Amino acid sequence: MKGTICSALLLMLLLAIRPAVAKEVRATVVYDDVATGVSAQDEDGQLWITTSDLKHATRFAVKPQGVCRDELCFPLPKARQQEFLRGNQTKGKGTAWFNLTAFAALVQQPVARDAATETWYFGLRSDQRQTLASLRAPDFTLPDMEGKTHSLADFRGKKVLLVTWASW
Repeated sequence: MKGTICSALLLMLLLAIRPAVAKEVRATVVYDDVATGVSAQDEDGQLWITTSDLKHATRFAVKPQGVCRDELCFPLPKARQQEFLRGNQTKGKGTAWFNLTAFAALVQQPVARDAATETWYFGLRSDQRQTLASLRAPDFTLPDMEGKTHSLADFRGKKVLLVTWASW
């Protein structure tokens, strides 16, 4: 009887501390308004994709200095590496997985998910929203009907009405 109770307690303890099992899914990632199908793991609402799919879907790559795309690089906190990366990071040595939703939280990027279709939409990162937060229009120069060029900066401090039209 004592052995059965100990075994039951041990089993309950093991079940309580076991890691969450990731569910393999085929997901669609919409990043920079481009939809890409990827193999993924959905683990408690976290989207894990392979590092090769990360490059394909977002044009970001995991490098020693962080997660980078061209000259833009976001360092990953060293104390939280396991939150972002798992599996073998050495090329040719198994599959390396990257937590795209944890990265989105790090760079303050909103994420929306449709669980029924396994579609994940990633909005503008904080670095992309800075120009919008200022409420200042970027300066530009255009010709008027007579061909004379005008810049928006020429009208700084004045009210400006812009009328645009497109044929499409």
